[in-house]
Order: sequence, then C-alpha cells, then structure tokens
Amino acid sequence: MPHVVVVGGGLTGLATAYRLRADGVAVTLLESRANPGGNIGTVDDGGFRIELGPNGFLDRTPHLPRLCRDVGLADRLIPASEAARKNRYLFLNDRLRKLPGGPLGLLASPLLSPRGKWQLFTEPFRKAAPPPGDESIAAFVTRRAGKEAADLFADALVTGIQAGDPERLSAAAAFPRLPAMERQHGSIVKGFLRAGKARKVATLARGEPAPGPMRMWSFREGLQVLTDTLADALGPAVYCGVTVRSVYPSVGGWTVYSEAGDTWAADAVVLAAPAYEQAAILAELDDALAAELDAIPYNRVAVVAVGYRETDCPAAPAGFGYIAPQRTRRDVLGVQWCSSIFPDRARAGCVLWRALCGGVNRDDLFDLSDNELVRRVHAELKLAMGVTGEPVFVKVVRWPRAIPQYVLGHLDRVARIDAAAARHPGLFLTGNALRGIAMGDCAEQGEVVSAAVGRFLASSGV
Repeated sequence: MPHVVVVGGGLTGLATAYRLRADGVAVTLLESRANPGGNIGTVDDGGFRIELGPNGFLDRTPHLPRLCRDVGLADRLIPASEAARKNRYLFLNDRLRKLPGGPLGLLASPLLSPRGKWQLFTEPFRKAAPPPGDESIAAFVTRRAGKEAADLFADALVTGIQAGDPERLSAAAAFPRLPAMERQHGSIVKGFLRAGKARKVATLARGEPAPGPMRMWSFREGLQVLTDTLADALGPAVYCGVTVRSVYPSVGGWTVYSEAGDTWAADAVVLAAPAYEQAAILAELDDALAAELDAIPYNRVAVVAVGYRETDCPAAPAGFGYIAPQRTRRDVLGVQWCSSIFPDRARAGCVLWRALCGGVNRDDLFDLSDNELVRRVHAELKLAMGVTGEPVFVKVVRWPRAIPQYVLGHLDRVARIDAAAARHPGLFLTGNALRGIAMGDCAEQGEVVSAAVGRFLASSGV
C-alpha cells in the first residue's frame, strides 16, 4: 500500500488525509500543535459556546457540504438564522446602518450619494478595461463601481473576511470571482445575478434539491466537531505535538525528519501547514522555494468574546453583526452577534458577541493587555449597541499569525511556488496561504491535492 505523509493538521491537511485514506492510501498526519484543527476550535465555558477561529462556513461551493456528508455529519449541521442572513450592518458616524441585501438593493441605500448610486447603476454598462498586471481590490471596485462603493463596501468586505487592506490585497487572488465576472459577463452586477442561476443549475445537475439563498452553517456543537471527526476517522495515523524539521528525497520516495529525531518514509509528502512552517521545513532542501513561502504575510487578530445580560442590551437588533470600515480607525474591526446567528451559543437570559480587533491597519491593538482590549471593546459596544451593563463573561483569544494576506503579486508568487515544487516530484504544497482562506477552499484543496497525489502514485507505479 502506498504511504503519504501529510504535514499540518488544519482543515486542509485533515481533508487531504481523509480523502487519501478513502482512496486506499496509507496516511500519516503530523501536527505541531497539541491538537488537530488549526485555527478551528470551539470552547464551552460558563454556559457560552465560543468559536476561537472561524464562526461558520458558507455553502457557496459543494466541497465542504460534501465533506460533512462523507464523514457522517450532515444531520448535525445547523443553518444561520434568517435574521443573520438578511441583517448585516456597517458602523458609520457613530451609528449602525443596515447593509442592503444585494447589488440592486444598493441603489436604494442611504449609504450612497446620488452620484455614488449613479456610478453603481451604470456599472453593467461600463467598459473600463482592466489595467495590465495585478489590481488591488480597492482599485478594482473603484474602476467598476466608483470610489464611494470602494470606500464603503470593498473596505467592509475585506475587513470582514481578511482583516486586511483593500489597497494592498490582490482582487484576482483574494476575490477571484469578481475579476472572473468582469471577464465573462462584462459586469460584476450581471455576474452576481447570473451566478445564482448557475449555482441552481449545477445543484440540480448533481441530483440535489434546488438551492435556496446562500447561507452560513455550523454544527450544534460548534465547528470543532468537524475537525475532531476527521481526526477520529484517521485514528492512530494522527500524531500531534510533532514539529517537522525537514523533508528530503530518498530512494523510492521521501523521508520526513522531526525535531525530536523521528523519521517517516513516504512515497509522497503533502505540506499543508502554514506558509511560514512550510518555509522552515523546506529551507535546507530548496532555499528559493522556502523564501517564496516565507514572503506570504500574515496579520494579527485578537478575538474578544463577551457575554451580556439581555436586559443590558435593549437596543441590540437581530442579525449577523456589523463591520467598522478600516478608514474609520475604530478599535473594533467588527462584531459577530453569535447568539443571534446560531442558537444555544449563550446561556439563558444572555447574549454572546465576538469582537475582532487588530488586523493590518490596527496592528497596534494586538499588543494591548487583555484588560485594555476588553475595556475598549466594551466602550465600542456601548456606543454601537447601546449596552448599559458590564459583561458577565469575557474570553480573549490572540492569533499572532491569523490570516494569510493575498497581497498584490500573490498569484505570481503562487505560480513560482508551483514551478519550484514541481522540481521535487512527490512533494505537494497546499494550505490556506495559497489558494483560498475560507473553510470551503480548504475542503476543495483536500479534494484537489489528494487527486493529484493519487495521479502521481499511479504514474510512479507505487
């Protein structure tokens, strides 16, 4: 039986190992942390259920729902509330302002001036050709829909997903659907409208019921149930607390070396750890490849979970939460109303919210003490949500390397990484630092990489 070593026990590594095992390949998964799951983690504390990393996943593509079905978790999925799907807000000029539900709703929104609405309305007819080379998210949205739309909605989109800077992030890398819509349909508004129809056609072609609106999902027990279930399915093939030092080609395959001096022989190796860990592992084998991986930047984010009594939050609307555009320089990037999004996240009579602090443009906040972070978050929530009492629950989680940033030139860097990795047959690089940060992207890469490894093993006669 062929043997593959997967380094990195986040969702991408777990999904890749699970798919390989399902295809009859012997797998060993090595994870440097004490537990598998990467940045996915759920904690139950004092009657509150807190997600330490992602809060849920979208069903925009079929890969993650399929993975949930394959591991037997489909009946434990729960959708986000209707209020969370429909009600999202911006925090501007010291007040919450509801975001419209779609591109056409923007035309009726008071968030845009008449000139801003006209620029958006005429987007489907605009023939602005893309410039040569990479284009930032801010430049792309400005060119297509005007500066007002870019300042408000592109900023909010990037803040809510990447906690990054729309002036620095690549549109083609971070949001590849947007440039693709422009190429295929000549318009992002037309592209969004037609994407919904295409999603329905694709779902029916798979023999599945017609899809409703795209939704966010989690599990009753929290997202960690997915990574725990994947790890349980792999059983003794998962080794935690193992730091891989290097990988080298050997006769008939590869050898993986740990810092503790253990070794594993493999027919192929998959590196699914964060980019900086892959760089350290590959430094002796291929310093140029390692340098490319090490150049992928990460931001720092602090998650501040706070619980309040419902009676102290009389003005809190039902919904998903709010974003504070980064140009406003608020102490909080955004707040997720966790107990409004999913049931049973807070104890009786209370609400649970998660505030995100830091990111690329407010990196200074990450170094504040827990007490100061909580104080600033509470002050923001008093202003934005009209909170009248002190929190009854607080938990601060810090991610010193939270989200990889797909800065301008990222796709060219990934192409160079692919070309360099191809010089080492049997070595495969993946993870959310390369081709998508969302959980659905990680599940998709599990399918794509496991299939590529299978083709390699077959062609090698293993």
